[in-house]
Amino acid sequence: MPAADLPLLIDAARIAGRVATSFVGPSAARWDKPNDAGPVTEADLAVNDALASTLRLARPDYGWLSEETEDDDARLSADTVFIIDPIDGTQNFVEGGRTWAISIAIANKGQISAAVIYLPSRDKLYAAGLGLGATLNGTSLTATRAGMAADSTVLAARPSFQDKHWRDGAPPVDRHYRPSLAYRLSLVGQGRFDGMLTLRPSWEWDIAAGALIVTEAGGRITDRTGAPLRFNNAHPALNGVVAAGPPLHSALVERLGPVRTA
Repeated sequence: MPAADLPLLIDAARIAGRVATSFVGPSAARWDKPNDAGPVTEADLAVNDALASTLRLARPDYGWLSEETEDDDARLSADTVFIIDPIDGTQNFVEGGRTWAISIAIANKGQISAAVIYLPSRDKLYAAGLGLGATLNGTSLTATRAGMAADSTVLAARPSFQDKHWRDGAPPVDRHYRPSLAYRLSLVGQGRFDGMLTLRPSWEWDIAAGALIVTEAGGRITDRTGAPLRFNNAHPALNGVVAAGPPLHSALVERLGPVRTA
């Protein structure tokens, strides 16, 4: 199935990229979602519509979970489900940046089987199929084997390095940041950075595609406690994410502690 589905995802991502780049980020109509859920633009919705038209027509029996589609419990009875983030990094898109991504994944019985993350403004297309490896623009990817060290590079927002999250304080690593969670995961699979983490609850559509890219590149990904990730949950959120090559992943998870309020 991954071999059959992956070309579909690649074609759909490129179509969606053309739709997204037809909008000029700063001038695209935008508004804020309820409950401080962040911004959304007319480009997000147009990309969502383009992906739905392409993917659901090709695989009408697959379920559908997208950040920009009202959730439907029907997906829970489907063995295979599309998991979509039309534009991950919407704020960066609005600001006219280039670090936003289209994230498309397929989950089969809770496990990601095919994935694409596409950054149209950077001409980067990451792809992975279960058992098929991970690629960037057709070139194979390998995650690093770095351990915990001062020069190990980890992508994370600043709050994740507050001492309250860690046993014996934040780890001695070189922290970096990129606005798109999907892109951060892709960069770990690429070996450009040694690891990434987010300790906040994370929506499945932000993580699903990148999770397969990391593992097919030889990395490891779990929730913040070290538990395996499972997708297409009734509440589609994960308990944080830690992704890295195996040595660093183990070191980060071992050092993480339960959340403390002070």
